[in-house]
Amino acid sequence: MIVYSATKARFQEDVVTNDIDGIILDAFMSATGKSTAKAEINSWKNSLQYMYLALNDDEIPHDAGVAIEYHIPQTSNRIDFILSGRDHQKRDSAILIELKQWQKAELTTSDAIVITQFKRGLVETPHPSYQAWSYKCLLEDFNETVREDNIHLYPCAYLHNYKDDGVITNVFYGDYIRKAPLFLKSDALKLQRFIKTHVKYGDKSRIMYRIDHGKIKPSKNLADELLSMIKGNREFVLIDDQKVVYEKATALAKVASESAKKVLIVEGGPGTGKSVVAINLLIALTDQQLVVKYVTRNSAPRLVYEAKLTGSFKKSRISNMFSGSGSFHAVMSNTFDCLIVDEAHRLNEKSGMFSNLGENQIKEIISASKCSVFFIDEDQKVTLKDIGDKETLRKWAQNLNAEIVEVRLESQFRCNGSNGYLAWLDNTLQIRQTANETLDTREYDFRIVNTPSELHELIRRKNKRSNKARMVAGYCWDWISKKDPLLKDIVIGDYKARWNLDTDGLAWIIKPDSVSEVGCIHTCQGLEVDYIGVIVGFDLVMRSGKVITQPAERSKMDKSIRGWKGMAKADPDVARKRLDTIIKNTYRTLMTRGQKGCYVYFVDEETRQYFKNCVDTVSVEEQQLPRTDAVLNVRGKIEIFPFRRLQPEEARPYQNCVPLYDLKIAAGLFSEEQQSENIEWVELQDRRPQLGQFVAQVVGESMNRKIPNGAWCLFRMNPVGTRQGKVVLVRHREISDSETGGHYTIKIYDSQKEQTPDGSWRHTSIALRPDSTLPGYMPIVIAEEQTEDLEVIAELVEVLGL
Repeated sequence: MIVYSATKARFQEDVVTNDIDGIILDAFMSATGKSTAKAEINSWKNSLQYMYLALNDDEIPHDAGVAIEYHIPQTSNRIDFILSGRDHQKRDSAILIELKQWQKAELTTSDAIVITQFKRGLVETPHPSYQAWSYKCLLEDFNETVREDNIHLYPCAYLHNYKDDGVITNVFYGDYIRKAPLFLKSDALKLQRFIKTHVKYGDKSRIMYRIDHGKIKPSKNLADELLSMIKGNREFVLIDDQKVVYEKATALAKVASESAKKVLIVEGGPGTGKSVVAINLLIALTDQQLVVKYVTRNSAPRLVYEAKLTGSFKKSRISNMFSGSGSFHAVMSNTFDCLIVDEAHRLNEKSGMFSNLGENQIKEIISASKCSVFFIDEDQKVTLKDIGDKETLRKWAQNLNAEIVEVRLESQFRCNGSNGYLAWLDNTLQIRQTANETLDTREYDFRIVNTPSELHELIRRKNKRSNKARMVAGYCWDWISKKDPLLKDIVIGDYKARWNLDTDGLAWIIKPDSVSEVGCIHTCQGLEVDYIGVIVGFDLVMRSGKVITQPAERSKMDKSIRGWKGMAKADPDVARKRLDTIIKNTYRTLMTRGQKGCYVYFVDEETRQYFKNCVDTVSVEEQQLPRTDAVLNVRGKIEIFPFRRLQPEEARPYQNCVPLYDLKIAAGLFSEEQQSENIEWVELQDRRPQLGQFVAQVVGESMNRKIPNGAWCLFRMNPVGTRQGKVVLVRHREISDSETGGHYTIKIYDSQKEQTPDGSWRHTSIALRPDSTLPGYMPIVIAEEQTEDLEVIAELVEVLGL
């Protein structure tokens, strides 16, 4: 998302109005539906005046593109200022500029970290050059258009108030300054030269529009990248506060000793990168020959990581890296240089199967290690045994004479980077009051469905793309299939499903066929998927405007609240408060497992209606699948299309939708005069529309390796560049395709060329090749004399689904 987009000339005109901050604020509110802090508004007013001066050179083209506050997809991070155009070699280029109003900074000994003054005082923060470079890496990681279109990104930082004092330009930060040049108060002319080096010609090809509307890469999953990380590859660039926390932990681990123990408490909500930082720490400290372990109380993430490494490393090495939290009662003091405790809120008091070993897991971890790093989110305590909170951590650290350091992670990398969704969830579950009373689902794909069957079918559909969509539920149904796999555990009307298979264990979430099953809090906490489907049972209901938790509705097999009745008799008020917290936290945790979306079915109708009322009505209608997109086929099975048909008044062509064509119409070429009201428009699920794209259904088996029979596909009209090896829609009078019934076909393009005496190239033949698992399909060969009549109408962009 781009808050403000214009040409250089228009941007300079807007600055001259002396209301550039107001113009951008209006654009920000239009784009996000909310305002922003006064400090940010003032930064626009101040910094953009300096960018006006930096761009005030006729050699910087007037039609270069300007984008302000570009929201990096799937994160909560924004790039301050981007200038786009073409360089001297006429290559697409974009300059990413991090703007700072800083006047002073202090040197540190931590890689890429400085100390500077913020409103809350002196704060450790990434060096501006590191920040600009890391945003470039984020954009390259998340945006496929940057790679596919070979768009060159040039990061830099401009500190327009900063006089060089030898700190911010210190050689210690040299590696990052080389990656992203640093310009200070006296460097305006240098910044101009840098800009002119990389943007000589204007942005005729709408570079930022293509980036903003381009295909978003699947988010990197920590478990999937773990093997590569251990082998020394960079898979995750730590951003902003992640980098600060990582460097802080590294520094503490290096100086900790038996007589100077260190405890670092890292607080962060879902999706702030706690586990990413933890695993990066594990690898870095191990490489430095320190004795380190990654520790979790809940087994699911640990077993998933171990499963990903099995076959590449010996079991002994894997077990040396990962550990449960219940073994340190038998470990000598200061055995480890550093223990990295993820999901520390799940730590228990006692250890062992019968909770009869040791004294306190927190005490024993701090005792066993010279440096202990605890990653914690108190709102994810989900059992009566969970004791991990900041107060308890502080108490045991003080008892063991350890220095305590506390930091927070704020940047959001899950829930599509939406902090608003998390705040709304807290408010709606009545965990804590926030200003987010309604949810705008443009920020995050949140849907409430009316039946569990519809929910599960939607998750199955999402799972076909990357095996990263799963069903979970509150533990309100007995696990009867554990003894008899033929039985179904969760029965709601006609819907019947099993809890995850016992044979899959706690690694259920990565098993390829487990989308048919339903997981619970114990098999998904600490892990993430692209899309999560959640069934909310009768243990959480809404009555008379109040969210009520009902522990009696939990399955008797659920150990997380075992003993609650005795607790309620002994102290009803304390028991009610703890049980209320646990049940709400459970659903908060389940509803934040999805990086891209969360779909929910509420068993209780009143609760379902309450949540619907808390979701922005317009946005819900945009997100929900209407009847035309979820229909019953002749076998009575729900069919969900991979797009949503829009009403004419909803459609904004190529902004929120693309046309849906019959292939016969598509192959007949598109007319400029074709009226939009005569076209059916559809909204895509995970992709921003681009000019020239359209959706069509492909029928037949000749391309079934790439395109299943009946699949809905996204095409791009009038493709440019080489077509060799691409799947294309072509038309030729000599083609007679039995599957399409016309003079057009969809095949793989394969051309043979030869160079003519004048140096040009000509086709000698073109073959349109099938790619099928079935025999009998032959290439369509177009001879040299017929190649001029071949029309390539479009190329395949993506198979959307069946």
